[in-house]
Amino acid sequence: MSAKLAAEIHQNKPFALPEEEALLNLARTHEFLLQRQTEFFKQFQLTPTQYNILRILRGAGADGVTCSRAAERMVTADPDITRLFDRLEARKLIRRERSAEDRRVVVSRITPDGLKLVDAIDKPLARLLKRHMGRVGPKKLAHLIEILESLRED
Repeated sequence: MSAKLAAEIHQNKPFALPEEEALLNLARTHEFLLQRQTEFFKQFQLTPTQYNILRILRGAGADGVTCSRAAERMVTADPDITRLFDRLEARKLIRRERSAEDRRVVVSRITPDGLKLVDAIDKPLARLLKRHMGRVGPKKLAHLIEILESLRED
């Protein structure tokens, strides 16, 4: 095993288990990449979570989605999704309206401004992802995806 993580976190003793080292490496890498993403999205006055919601709404198209359906589709859970939607609506990036069929249901849709913003983010975000993730090459990326998916199996 590599000693790189131990050096980064100034740990002198070996890890108790390779599983522990792997988990800590995963957490350290997630934090590293999340910081890069957060910095990237600042130029658009967005958080990674807000961007995730905008992408979900773009994908939903004219049908839109309910708050609970959007929460199910999010990559990372957000306990305060209503406030997240409030912020996006205040910026006029999404709009919410009650369903005609069931007044208890609120459907959210991306606005033209929201769509324009997400579309403008696509290419620079792809460059960022290629810079950070692409350096390992397509075969290793495919293997990484396979490994990460297997870790989520119950």
